[in-house]
Amino acid sequence: MKLVIVTGLSGSGKSIALHTLEDLGFYCIDNLPIFLLQSLSRQLTGEEDEVFDRTAVGIDARNRQEELDRLPGLIQQLESHGIGVETVFLDAEDAILIRRYSETRRRHPLSSDDIPLEEAIRRERAILQPLLTSADLVIDTSHTNQHQLRDIIRGRLDDDLEREISILFESFGYKHGVPKDADFVYDMRCLPNPHWERDLRPFTGRDQPVRQFLEDHQRVIEYRDALIRFLEEWIPRFAEDGRSYLTVALGCTGGQHRSVYMAEALVGHFRQQGLHALIRHRELS
Repeated sequence: MKLVIVTGLSGSGKSIALHTLEDLGFYCIDNLPIFLLQSLSRQLTGEEDEVFDRTAVGIDARNRQEELDRLPGLIQQLESHGIGVETVFLDAEDAILIRRYSETRRRHPLSSDDIPLEEAIRRERAILQPLLTSADLVIDTSHTNQHQLRDIIRGRLDDDLEREISILFESFGYKHGVPKDADFVYDMRCLPNPHWERDLRPFTGRDQPVRQFLEDHQRVIEYRDALIRFLEEWIPRFAEDGRSYLTVALGCTGGQHRSVYMAEALVGHFRQQGLHALIRHRELS
């Protein structure tokens, strides 16, 4: 049996993640009290119906603090009984969450007449910090719409894809902020910038003229090859340590040219090596 626990800040996309998992064939339960998790797992593992072989549950900050604190230990107990457990934490910037609540006019589950929205978000973040720290996969949805989030969930949690580790190469622009969910962050701003070439400015790093411009510079080739050597050496170490997911973020000033080129180059290389490699261009979305 595989159990996916989906948690995170309210407004960061938990319901979208669960709906996507349901589409992938998971039996989904939202807002499950943690004290029921162990008995649920015991009951489902005793069922002969294979529909329960893949189950996902949503857990949020409405659980008591003591229940949230004991969740990591409970997960270890479940794993000791042969249940594969993965925890997915959905995060977003406070300003983004405030905007989403303003647009939908929904009420935050921890807000009240005495607790304004900003304070409710701060409290929720503090309550869920232990789950963020222990999560197998963290997804920052600040710059992600619902369609993009569905694609990320499908790409990283679809059990029909046989793999040991999933690697996401994400390009971004520093002027829009560094992705919070990155395991590695590499800076492309030391490389020649196609933006200053008038004919190349309208293109992106996916286009042949920009690729050719960058690959004509030895510094770009050396940087690319150095990243490949580092990742080829260390990805197996993370896999041996039980890691299922890695996110490699590649940034340049605007997230249009150099970072996009490098992400495309790396994902192409590691796909050829047989790894489950995904790509996302945050600023091109």
